[in-house]
Amino acid sequence: MNALFVLVHEINAIFVANAIFKEMKGVDGKITIVDVARRAGVSKGTVDRVLHNRGEVSAASAEKVRKAVKELGYEPNLYASLLATRTPRMIALLLPRYESGEYWEKIAQGFDKGGAEAEALGIHVQKFLYDQYDPVSFDEAAAELLASQPSGVVLAPLFLRGSTKLVNALQSKDIPYVYVDSKLEDDGYFAYFGMPMYKSGYLCACLLTERCPVESVDEIAVVRIQRDRSRQSDPTVSRRAGFNDYITDHFPSCRIHNIFIDPSDKDSVDAILEAFFSEHPDIRFVVMFNSRIHLIRNYLGSHPLPARRVIGFDDLDKNLEMLKDGVVDILISQHSDMQSHRAVNTLADYIILHKKPQRRDNYMHMDILTRFNDENY
Repeated sequence: MNALFVLVHEINAIFVANAIFKEMKGVDGKITIVDVARRAGVSKGTVDRVLHNRGEVSAASAEKVRKAVKELGYEPNLYASLLATRTPRMIALLLPRYESGEYWEKIAQGFDKGGAEAEALGIHVQKFLYDQYDPVSFDEAAAELLASQPSGVVLAPLFLRGSTKLVNALQSKDIPYVYVDSKLEDDGYFAYFGMPMYKSGYLCACLLTERCPVESVDEIAVVRIQRDRSRQSDPTVSRRAGFNDYITDHFPSCRIHNIFIDPSDKDSVDAILEAFFSEHPDIRFVVMFNSRIHLIRNYLGSHPLPARRVIGFDDLDKNLEMLKDGVVDILISQHSDMQSHRAVNTLADYIILHKKPQRRDNYMHMDILTRFNDENY
């Protein structure tokens, strides 16, 4: 075993032991759990159950403990207490499988960063991955996640039916869960970290048509991803709703065309776009609501049109290259990794300190990137 690895673990063990020792024995005159027990006239075990909200304690004894804590100014070392119990705790992430450079990789990276911080507090983290085009794969990963008995869950709810079934199971087991990227409008989620989806679509429509006369916005091409055949997955539905509402309000005569492409068959993408724009050669407004505007780069780059406006989402490297080259005009983005990072931190605070987030819905900034401001993003 690596000597440095052994040394680090020995230091951590010493740190934990010292923390527990200080809490129990009153090093440096610190008020201890023993002092609280004496003042309240109860056992140390009773004090521990009150402080950590576990086990049965009579209302009279609990009030005595709380009074003694207040009078003595006792501050429990909850981190040391957690480590001392050695109770296994795990935060799980349910996420689509991803390749390097994809949007979901950013979510995974944020989870790993938050996980490294949680590991230092004795909380294990684990990913459960599924095929984002296969609802059966989602159900299998969800079942595996439940079997692992997590203390908290982070998930992106791509499949409505499977996600609903999962969160119902989590609620029945009293397991807190945090949505990232998008959310279901259920009553039980602990927190959400991500864009305000409806508003992001509304903003997209505004930016796409900004300062355009009403008569000039008569057709818009929306390029969409062909997903599962059962149509259970539709993660941009709220974003599209916001977009459509803006267009209806401001350009009521505009026609919105939906073009579906298959990301697993990239050779067909250009042919599909070629056929569509051959029939609609005058369309100057193009948008994609997901992170994969880069899938249509070849077509757009080889068929330049004056006054064309193109908007995509998310700061993937391939998307940023399109922005710099002028193929895309605007990317609406966010720091995607912060979603999952904050989700893990929020669950860790709750697991350790029973601390709930100040806000249930934590909306990320909607950043508007152009070729003039993307370098330092």
